[in-house]
Amino acid sequence: MVHLAQAVGAAVIQPVVERIRRMPEHVTGKPRSLDLRLFTAAAVAWPVTLVVLRLPVSVSVCLAALNAFLAVAIVVRPGVPEVPGRRRRVLETVALAGAAVALVCAATAGHLMTRQAGTVDQLAAKRAIVRVEAVVSSDPRPVGAGLGGHQSLVIVKLSVRQIVGRGMRSTPNTPVLVLGDERWLAVHWHERVAVDGRLQAAEPGDDVEAVLTARGPPRVIGGAGPLFDAVEVVRRDTRVATEGLPTDPRGLVPALVMGDTSRLPAQLNDDMRATGMTHLNAVSGSNVTMVLLATMWVAGWLRVRGRWRLVVAALALGLFVLLCRPEPSVIRAAVMGVVGLVGMSVSRRASGPPVLAAAVLLLLVIDPWLAASYGFALSTLATAGLLFFARPWADRIARFLPRRLAPVAEAVAIPMAAQAMCAPVIVLLQGSVSLIGIPANVLAAPLVAPATMCGVITVLVAPVSVGLARLPAWLAALPTQGIAWIAHTCARVPLGTLPWPDGATGAMLLAALTVLLLFAGVWLLRTLWVRPYLAGAGAVLAAAAWAPTPISGWPPPGWVYVACDVGQGDGGVLQTAPGHALVVDTGPEPGAMDGCLDRLQIRVVDAVVLTHFHADHVGGLAAVFDGRQVRALYVTPVESTGASGAGDEPSEEPLVQSLAAQHNLAMQTLATGDVLDIGAVHALVVGPTRLIRAGSVQNNASIVLDVRSHGLRLLMTGDIEKEAAALVLAQLRKLPDARPVDVLKVPHHGSANQDPGLEHTLRAAIAVISVGAHNDYGHPAPRTLDLLAQSDSTVLRTDRGGDIAIIAKDGAPLVARP
Repeated sequence: MVHLAQAVGAAVIQPVVERIRRMPEHVTGKPRSLDLRLFTAAAVAWPVTLVVLRLPVSVSVCLAALNAFLAVAIVVRPGVPEVPGRRRRVLETVALAGAAVALVCAATAGHLMTRQAGTVDQLAAKRAIVRVEAVVSSDPRPVGAGLGGHQSLVIVKLSVRQIVGRGMRSTPNTPVLVLGDERWLAVHWHERVAVDGRLQAAEPGDDVEAVLTARGPPRVIGGAGPLFDAVEVVRRDTRVATEGLPTDPRGLVPALVMGDTSRLPAQLNDDMRATGMTHLNAVSGSNVTMVLLATMWVAGWLRVRGRWRLVVAALALGLFVLLCRPEPSVIRAAVMGVVGLVGMSVSRRASGPPVLAAAVLLLLVIDPWLAASYGFALSTLATAGLLFFARPWADRIARFLPRRLAPVAEAVAIPMAAQAMCAPVIVLLQGSVSLIGIPANVLAAPLVAPATMCGVITVLVAPVSVGLARLPAWLAALPTQGIAWIAHTCARVPLGTLPWPDGATGAMLLAALTVLLLFAGVWLLRTLWVRPYLAGAGAVLAAAAWAPTPISGWPPPGWVYVACDVGQGDGGVLQTAPGHALVVDTGPEPGAMDGCLDRLQIRVVDAVVLTHFHADHVGGLAAVFDGRQVRALYVTPVESTGASGAGDEPSEEPLVQSLAAQHNLAMQTLATGDVLDIGAVHALVVGPTRLIRAGSVQNNASIVLDVRSHGLRLLMTGDIEKEAAALVLAQLRKLPDARPVDVLKVPHHGSANQDPGLEHTLRAAIAVISVGAHNDYGHPAPRTLDLLAQSDSTVLRTDRGGDIAIIAKDGAPLVARP
């Protein structure tokens, strides 16, 4: 994702820039300055789009009219042509910005009116049970452990075409996100399906209007059509042709060629993400570029003349987009490719920034929700880096290399330019700065072209003969195996990733440092070359800041609480005595919880507390019983039937009952005021105080524990939402002991549904977020991270570094990681 537009800029847009840069030198003998007027207009329109997505349609229409009036007023104003040059350019920039804002506001208003037509919003606000007929608009994707006894939670986007509920019937064209089980994996893109389920409203600004929790499997009531069926056949035959390849190439070849990541190994995906190579396991600019170049070459071989080649290339690109699915990343790459193709065909002089600005505005008109996409931001920034910095940096690097190694300069400059522009945004996503990304991409670059071309041949041959397609598939496997090896190796290089502060503060700090290096980097290098002792001192300070406090072995001595890395779920362990523990929730599946307890050398579980019955908190319960003595099992007093049946997610209470029966253990309920005194742990139950019929009934029914152990105070909050959090805060205020909370287990994996009063009042020194890496729920939410930052809490996350141990030392909490 980081370098999504990198290859497009290198092979499509960059030639345009090269042509622009060279033409003025031949004509006038001096470089031509870059035209930033449209670029500035696009930079203004982008954040405006982000804002109007959350505003009423009427406001968007008014903003469009006002800015259109402003633009027209400036253009038709008498005397503008006679205005001096610099002032005239300012007026032209303002007029272009007004026109751009009017364009995106009008487009956004049109999109919002289209998707909000009908009754979906009304029914979602009432959390109504509905019957829906819709068109599948994305491939189904498993994202975690399932609910209600099913193996997988599957998400898929639908475009609703008919909805019936609460006595209302409408025929809208509204996008919704479906939460289903593994039976949804059988549906295909663009099929028409019918489904019953419960609607709930989506977050403001989301690219869907509502979330539908499916009640049962989908019923296919209409095919995708001949064209889409043919596309599905091509994708299926490609998967069959690559079936016999080794594990990494079997997943990477379809991902590289058509964005099919269904068989991509999780370890390879994580390692490619760690090394900044994720642009290779999705449809990226390199795919678009090679399709365009190959199509133009074939058109030339067939003696297609003139601009008809552009028509042939555009047709091929359209078919390629259908093959890869018109997801946002594919559309971004396609639009960039088309803009570059058109730019190369125009005989007049052009400019790189206006080309990029036109692409940004076009994409915002097509899909305004891209304004909130990190991928879109990274694509645009990477392309901007290539336009502004790649060629100058390559020229400067080439001066220090022999002539035969001159191409190496460009191979190094391209990822450097993309990384420099994208790094502040990456910090928002990862909380770290990759130092290994540039070397990894330079090493992988020579392997991308042969892998992609052989993969494209596999795709073309597979529908004709799967057996014959296996030959190019094996040829593609050779370079993709090399790409995988580079990802695995570079991901394990020591100091390959530099830790960095999270959130907006870290992003602004890195942006400031990047600007400083861009403008003062040469001076700094010369200074360090002349005074090498300064470089040595800086290296020592950086190493001292980076190195963690040494911990001898795992578990660390004196540990009080460990938040286990169980993926997208909760699994916590409180030490009651050596080898003994109180377990609070068990994560979504047994393997992760079993491994955590083994690493902590827990032999006896004095008690298990299941805060509520959702799968991501109880799915790993079987692992707790595996080879260990379990003495007690405590659960929420809110039953999953009846109280939570009206609009909540499916419950795993039957699973808990079954496991308890198998091990002859009674399920005991906990309510506010109950106390658990087990060894070194004293836990007061401060929630649930009562049944809350708002939000998620089960989440708000989570058991909340106020824990005292070894001089520390910890608050274990389950998945409480803002309604229950307010009641918990009221309970805490009644307690006579005013000792501050040292550790807060942040509710609901850091979701946006928080009560700010809880975090602001507690001001816990350490905030632990148990969350799965790369989850699709947006956890933890940026607003929650900002809330914790305002509360002066140090945020620790299980998706970044695994298990988190809290140690008590002299009454103060310390942190250790494996």
